[in-house]
Amino acid sequence: MLTIHTADEGGSVAVEGTRIAGTGTLPELQARFPTARVRSWPGVLGPARVHEGPLPDAPSPRERIHAVLKLGAVAVLEQHADTPELRAAAERNGVQILPAPRPTTLTDLSRADLAVFDKTGKCIATVCAGRLVHRRR
Repeated sequence: MLTIHTADEGGSVAVEGTRIAGTGTLPELQARFPTARVRSWPGVLGPARVHEGPLPDAPSPRERIHAVLKLGAVAVLEQHADTPELRAAAERNGVQILPAPRPTTLTDLSRADLAVFDKTGKCIATVCAGRLVHRRR
């Protein structure tokens, strides 16, 4: 299903499957994709982050990966995903394991990794490979 994610501040992103179908203003994307569902978020929409430090402590590898997603990150560094269980949990959730940090952007046809942050920098929503994996209530 095609979904347009838009936020109070920043542009909008159309997501289809695991990829970004388009970026721009909400009116532009609604004109290009008139049947798309629109998901509006309060805050600032931008690319998801790469978590560069140790993974947060939690009782299980799955919960450690989920804690990263709650921070607006969809990638971790391989030096911190240092067990087979952590790597498996990351893979199951679509979290990328990178050898080094890299810049993140929202561009057409790239993997749909985006996040929305409030004015304090707290993550409101995380989309990992086109799937909404975290939203703050």
